[in-house]
Amino acid sequence: MSNDSSSTTAIAIDRKLDRHHHSSSPLLLWLTAEERTRSRHHFITADGTPVSLQLPRGTVLVDGDLLGSETTGVVVKVAAKPEPVLTVTSENAIDLLRAAYHLGNRHVSLEIAPTYLRLTPDSVLERMLVQLGDLQVVAEIAPFSPQGGAYRHQH
Repeated sequence: MSNDSSSTTAIAIDRKLDRHHHSSSPLLLWLTAEERTRSRHHFITADGTPVSLQLPRGTVLVDGDLLGSETTGVVVKVAAKPEPVLTVTSENAIDLLRAAYHLGNRHVSLEIAPTYLRLTPDSVLERMLVQLGDLQVVAEIAPFSPQGGAYRHQH
């Protein structure tokens, strides 16, 4: 949940930790795909603790990332928050590949898995997908983890 917690001092979260970092009880921070692109923003953890992300600009978080506070030692675990999505499936792998091709040509943010494609809801794209062929397009609430762009890199 995003919030401008001005009444309570937020814990400054200023670094990514190694995924193997051990913490007995990290705070859980549910973030949508769009929120995981915000490197400097105030959020509220699942238990109500206000945190202020102060990560290097351009940092993109993924489900399972561990973040830390240098000053307090607090550890936060990022979780992909379920959100409205369109999930595309097909019995035919070629049809699914064709759908990925057409969505890629439109620079759509897309999660690609062996058995499905997932994108943010868009009625025009939904109609296009239905017209492409043997695809099932389902609107649902699910975690969304889109692919990074081919030119995205980490510092």
